[in-house]
Amino acid sequence: MHRFLGLKAQELLKEERRILLELRGPLVQLDAAPADFALLDRIILQLDELFLLVIVGEFNAGKSAFINALLGTRFLEEGVTPTTTHVQIIKWGERAGQENIQGDTVTLTYPADWLRDISLVDTPGTNAVIQRHQQITEEFVPRSDLVLFVTSADRPFSESERLFLSRIREWGKKVIVIVNKIDILESSADVDRVMSYVAANAQALLGQLPISFPISARLARQSKESSDSTAASRLLEMSRMAPLESYILTTLDERQRLRLKLLSPIGVAQRLVATYLGAATARKALLQSDVGTISDIEAQLAEQETDMRRDFGYRLRSVENVLYAFEQRGNRFFDDTIRLARIRDLVSSDRVRVQFEREVVSDTAAQIDAQTQELIDWLVSEDLTQWQRVTERLSRRMALNSGEAGHPSGMAPMPWFRPGFEHNRQELLRSVGQAAREVVDTYDQRSEAKALAESLQVAVAQTALFEVGALGLGALLVKLLAVTIADVTGLLAAGAVAVLGLFIIPFNRRRAKRNLAARVSELRQRLTRALTNQFEMELSHSMARVRDAVRPYARFVEQQLASTSGAESAVQNAKASMHALSERIEGHLG
Repeated sequence: MHRFLGLKAQELLKEERRILLELRGPLVQLDAAPADFALLDRIILQLDELFLLVIVGEFNAGKSAFINALLGTRFLEEGVTPTTTHVQIIKWGERAGQENIQGDTVTLTYPADWLRDISLVDTPGTNAVIQRHQQITEEFVPRSDLVLFVTSADRPFSESERLFLSRIREWGKKVIVIVNKIDILESSADVDRVMSYVAANAQALLGQLPISFPISARLARQSKESSDSTAASRLLEMSRMAPLESYILTTLDERQRLRLKLLSPIGVAQRLVATYLGAATARKALLQSDVGTISDIEAQLAEQETDMRRDFGYRLRSVENVLYAFEQRGNRFFDDTIRLARIRDLVSSDRVRVQFEREVVSDTAAQIDAQTQELIDWLVSEDLTQWQRVTERLSRRMALNSGEAGHPSGMAPMPWFRPGFEHNRQELLRSVGQAAREVVDTYDQRSEAKALAESLQVAVAQTALFEVGALGLGALLVKLLAVTIADVTGLLAAGAVAVLGLFIIPFNRRRAKRNLAARVSELRQRLTRALTNQFEMELSHSMARVRDAVRPYARFVEQQLASTSGAESAVQNAKASMHALSERIEGHLG
């Protein structure tokens, strides 16, 4: 084709090739189908090939007969049943014959001078019983520079022809409509009515009124094969073939062929652009919905974190109240015991100690254990509830995918649901959801509570410089109170021995209360600090586990959003560049 190109046309060709090559990048990011990459590669190579004139239509519409009429001889097989089983490319050659067969394509040669600049393509019927015929026809149409659509005068625009023409329109191809077999119609008026019908339907299907030609390929071929010039002239006139031949061989000159040659790949690329802009839009919508899911989970965690801190404060006060009650019993005990009337009892420190343990200490250890166990059980339960909520949220998200992945009615599966992006996304969702479900399914609340209680006991013991041993938390705290008991009983005994008057006993009573208050306050601070620290650590750990589980999914969504937005921008740029290039081509060659 390069022999036809001037400097300006060469620049246009170079620019078109650059745009088409750059389109591959964003299509890779959008997981374009291998067939679409193959198509893009094909139209890039097509820029260097001869003008490709593709003949399509139903079988028995007379496509092969039309080509034979152009060549002036019965070169291709004709018949009332499907005869073309391959795509047949007819090129110039010194001899008529078959050059090679490659897959579904047969290359034929014929010594017609006009084939030096144009390659003809005969395709299988689009309504052939063998469905492979229609498939290879539709695969070849995107490669065409000009489509000649052949329909039959006895059944113009059948349903399969309508469907096929609508698909041709998607590729942005220029279409010439040929109504064959007009010789079976009885009058010129019948021909006019058929042509009006064809023109109206073609305009509705293609969005514009195409150039249309009524012909009889059979009569045209007979005119060229006839040795009688008068008969040949009469047959040619009856065939109405001359205007179509003139269009193909004269009107469609080098300039117009070059114009169509450059515009044809752009039309195919624009269809790809439209498809993958739709892909980007749909993918971004899906990812934005994923962002919403992740945000919901994060908001859910933040809300639960706030609620747990508030509830923890209430539960902590229940534990502290046990020590407050202990202090109040101790104060009442001192008021009842450290007085002159009980001087005999005060002499016996063992008796006072036993009474103190029975009346003041009492079941303090059991109460502390019960209250802290309730707090621990609550904390463990909230951790499980948190995982259950995440599991439920992810399950709902996965359930929604089946609805989101549906394709618009009548459309082929779209590329944003191809393996790659969607597979990775589904696997991540499934992985995160499975991890959350496994936590829920294997969650042993008793074991978790036991481990948490042991951690808390260790924390309290460490703050008091005690070894944990086999003591429960309540017993451990009471052990810390033993010093208070010793102080009080020793104080009482010493006070009794050193009674010097009525002032000593009240003084010792006040001192005992102060010592008890200080000791209980210290214990309360230790317990509060230990519980609070343990709570914050467990809460932080629990939240971090969920966030860590969701993080790969969140990272994937973030990366894909950035990648998809970048690809969308690149495709938009390609769209704008192709539009500008089309205008330049029309301006130079139109």
